[in-house]
Amino acid sequence: MPERKSGRKPASAAASNGGRGQRTGAGKTAGRAKTASPAKAASAAKAAKAASPAKAASRAKAVSPAKAVGPARAGRTAPAAPRLDVRKTYKLFVGGAFPRSESGRSYPVTGPDGALLAHAALASRKDARDAVSAARKALPGWSGATAYNRGQVLYRVAELLEGRAEQFAAECVKAAGVSPGEAESVVAGAIDRWVWYAGWPDKIGQVDGAANPVAGPYFNLSVPEPTGVVALLAPPEASLLALVSVLAPAIATGNSVVLVASETAPLAAISLAEVLATSDVPGGVVNVLTGRSAELAPVLAAHMDVNAIDLTGAAPADRAGLERLAAGNVKRVYAAGAGWVAEDWAATPGLARMLAFLETKTVWHPIGT
Repeated sequence: MPERKSGRKPASAAASNGGRGQRTGAGKTAGRAKTASPAKAASAAKAAKAASPAKAASRAKAVSPAKAVGPARAGRTAPAAPRLDVRKTYKLFVGGAFPRSESGRSYPVTGPDGALLAHAALASRKDARDAVSAARKALPGWSGATAYNRGQVLYRVAELLEGRAEQFAAECVKAAGVSPGEAESVVAGAIDRWVWYAGWPDKIGQVDGAANPVAGPYFNLSVPEPTGVVALLAPPEASLLALVSVLAPAIATGNSVVLVASETAPLAAISLAEVLATSDVPGGVVNVLTGRSAELAPVLAAHMDVNAIDLTGAAPADRAGLERLAAGNVKRVYAAGAGWVAEDWAATPGLARMLAFLETKTVWHPIGT
């Protein structure tokens, strides 16, 4: 007898069909496949593609980070892209901060060969008044600190100067046009000068003070005290040594300072201000202004809250007029007179600059109880 045909699939066929053939016949399955919409078939194909582990791995391989970085081969480094220099913005130093001039002005600073070195802030009269206010605010804390503490703070400044000696030497080469060896010698002298003044705060009282003999049952003591806010006109040279020789004695004796940097060579003063900002010197003890000395000096000489002024950097023709302005509140004036001769900054310093900004207070105290 001929075999009887059955509509059921063999077990092997059903297994290869994923189990669906157990419920439906081959005809029905084929019919379903034929009647499926093209959109559904496409989405099913996409799903199968996404689910395929081999293809997912190959897709990950395609976005390999090594290939995405660039064409660098094994053992070779990609050449570094050229970069622009970070140009420095030279600002004022007032109250421990670095503000721009309130006027928004600046002026070009050039080297001896005429090459442009930088643009420095051109301080205004308002900036000078702000600097005096900052110095007055910082004065009680600085003058009230122990002399030993002031010496430690100044020595810390010398440590930081030592760490940035190469930078100061490079700036000196550009600003003054000297050889690298001479610039290094000047910077080393400035650091040694700062250390020298750092040793004086707790000794100047023994040199300038005294226990005076009097006829009576009293102790009579003469004690040196800081003058107060001192305005300094820095020397016109581009030398860091000259700048330190003017600034260090004023703050070593407990004064607060408004420093007008050299108009033609202000970069050493601004870099020194950066050192002071990162040292232990309280904000406002030293304030640095850059700009025209002829514009700023009369404001400071006539300012009623400035107690002393150093005319070292003033032009000889301007000294008499500045002295007249300083007489308004009986300021102490250092480097006075039209015939004043500039100092030799390389020579061993004396005590004249420290004593110039000290005032002697005499105290009477009864002996016994």
